[in-house]
Amino acid sequence: MDYDVIVLGGGAAGLMCALTAGQRGRRVLLVEHANRVGKKILMSGGGRCNFTNLHAGPQNFLSANPHFCKSALARYTPADFIGMVERHGIAWHEKELGQLFCDDSSKQIVRMLLDECAAAQVRIEVGCEVGQVTRREGGFAVATALGTISAERLVVATGGLSIPSMGASGYGYQLARQFGHAVLPTRAGLVPLTLSGRPQEQYQDLSGVSFEVEARAGRQAFRNQMLVTHRGLSGPAILQISNYWQPGEPLQLDLLPDRDSLAWLQEQQQARPLAELRTVLAEALPKRFAQRLCEAWFTSKPMRQYRPQELKDLAAQLADWPVVASGTEGYRTAEVTLGGVDTRELSSATMESKLVPGLHFVGEVVDVTGWLGGFNFQWAWASAVAAGKAI
Repeated sequence: MDYDVIVLGGGAAGLMCALTAGQRGRRVLLVEHANRVGKKILMSGGGRCNFTNLHAGPQNFLSANPHFCKSALARYTPADFIGMVERHGIAWHEKELGQLFCDDSSKQIVRMLLDECAAAQVRIEVGCEVGQVTRREGGFAVATALGTISAERLVVATGGLSIPSMGASGYGYQLARQFGHAVLPTRAGLVPLTLSGRPQEQYQDLSGVSFEVEARAGRQAFRNQMLVTHRGLSGPAILQISNYWQPGEPLQLDLLPDRDSLAWLQEQQQARPLAELRTVLAEALPKRFAQRLCEAWFTSKPMRQYRPQELKDLAAQLADWPVVASGTEGYRTAEVTLGGVDTRELSSATMESKLVPGLHFVGEVVDVTGWLGGFNFQWAWASAVAAGKAI
């Protein structure tokens, strides 16, 4: 065999798995079809890389098999990754809700991983296309631009379908199916929602307006900023809820999450009976958004003219504002891919296939998807280390 392990994919999970296996004395080749490794790392967090989340736990992940992620996450924690970051002298800060970012640049995280790979004598080949992968006695043969290379173990760390402009493809799913694995339906996750027809017309010229809401779909809710765009709605609250919402399902917003809407309207009526509703709402919401509510949905009149039932109806709408989204922006702007390789056919301790010995799947290609805020990176690190230590 040419190598002990070949890692397909030079993203977060691929680099982490390669360096972990290399540190254990394994001969590792990492193959990346793009012209450089770590492209999604470089663009993440506005160029500062939201590399983990202090609160990462199984409750922050979606999967058809929700218990699967527990083992890997428990054995490689945010503190473990922070330890490596600090050993490399990378300054970091907590932004909000446990989200950790580099003070300087995401390039530091890529450089750290490359330095660790170099120290572990991992060979990295970029701009290297991969062709047929076949099972051989005692391992695998991979046809590449460098020729056919063999290894005892094969790690699929090819990521999902999100952001195809950066080289994302369905190759990992194709390989999984080739070796008999089930692949659960995939869809764009952590993605802006689109509006069409009348709803889009009502919001379109508000593009750029941003404020805090609580977005709800089913029993899941997220409170954070919402941003109105030319095509629909975005911002952290919308990206988060997009993982739980599907077209045709109801989606609601609490437009005043800091307030008891009815009590607040009643207080305003008592304190400012002559003030118009649009003026009152503009003190709790962005002025343009408040005005649009009164132009398109509410009748604005002096507060004293609203009967008790009218105030109740207004309050109910503000607390449970319906959004008629037509779909999402799709993989073009999605941060992650929901679905993927069925975890029931993988070992949760080693990420190894239960069907094909020596074959491992790590990171986004697997049916484990995290919330916004560093959770997907933590899954990449943890799943990669689980596989790397088992190889």
